Amino acid sequence: MTHVTERPSPSGAGSSADRQPWTAGSNSVGRKRTATYADAGVSIHAGDLAVELLKSKVQRTHRPEVIGGLGGFSGLFRLDTTKYKRPVLASSTDGVGTKLVIAQQMEIHDTVGIDLVAMVVDDLVACGAEPLFLLDYIACGEVVPDRIAEIGAGIADGCRTAGCALLGGETAEHPGVMKPYEYDLSANGVGVVEEDQILSRERVELGDVVIAMRSSGLHSNGYSLVRHVLIGQGRLRLESVMEDLGTQHTLGEELLTPTKIYAQDCLNLIAECEVHAFAHVTGGGIPGNLNRVLQGNMDAIVDRSTWRPQPIFDLVQRKGRIDTPEMESTFNMGVGMFAIVASQDSDRALALLTARGVDAWVTGEVIEGSGDVRMVGSHTRG
Repeated sequence: MTHVTERPSPSGAGSSADRQPWTAGSNSVGRKRTATYADAGVSIHAGDLAVELLKSKVQRTHRPEVIGGLGGFSGLFRLDTTKYKRPVLASSTDGVGTKLVIAQQMEIHDTVGIDLVAMVVDDLVACGAEPLFLLDYIACGEVVPDRIAEIGAGIADGCRTAGCALLGGETAEHPGVMKPYEYDLSANGVGVVEEDQILSRERVELGDVVIAMRSSGLHSNGYSLVRHVLIGQGRLRLESVMEDLGTQHTLGEELLTPTKIYAQDCLNLIAECEVHAFAHVTGGGIPGNLNRVLQGNMDAIVDRSTWRPQPIFDLVQRKGRIDTPEMESTFNMGVGMFAIVASQDSDRALALLTARGVDAWVTGEVIEGSGDVRMVGSHTRG
């Protein structure tokens, strides 16, 4: 986000690669004009302007540990070792996937940055780590300063929600490789957790309670299937208002609902309750993520009757004629995060989450088994 280059720099923090333009001849009178980087489709000026538009947003994400500002070759963050006895750094990298295609078609660019942050920081907090800072990477066919600023503003908003600093990143212009309106996003985040407080499957015990936290919708997974069954081959129009969704939003706006960020809610839960594990529901759906925090001698019961997925899931399933196991292995089905807590702390955990505005409920428990997630019951219908 600090420079525009044709290739990402090794540092990933904005170094300029391939600064020198090739020349087709000298610029002397009567000879071929010297070629420029702009002739090849790369605008350093546009990238610099995008950074200027973003600076104030980014600076509002900075924590006291941040050293310096945007524009350096790397981002600096002072780790206060006096706060920790045995600090362990956690790192996570992710992207947004083909949800970006919807954003590009709708020309709405200020929400996908929130999705990007959510995918990274909620993976970090799953092990109990506090997200400290994030660096982004934006690749695009053409740097349009206002568009890059909108994307970056969403990233900054997500970082503020997560409580982490946006240290910088890279904006790479790839003319001839990507179409002018195309872009892709990724980010790397770093967090910290005390070694003896790392959450993992080893902490989960028989009799633990499974608490579900409602998602904001599809989040950022399964969009290739969504696009195939809803808008592929002219099936539905993104600008159409869908009565099936129960809102006045267009289909496109519904599909661009930002991913909910749970990081600070989870950290507060850890501070107040006996939490043994978190499961961030992304690719693989509920069974494919919840089983990652189960030991081999236990199963998790998830009772579908304890919640109703948002209407978008029913729309996707009906239009695509998708069976339930496929839906549940692809989408979050209305649950973005699970907390596995000690049974004696379940009421306290629910009260804390409710106080923070998180829709949460007990959906099951951990029982003897073989490391599987048992989906039981049927979803309630309105």
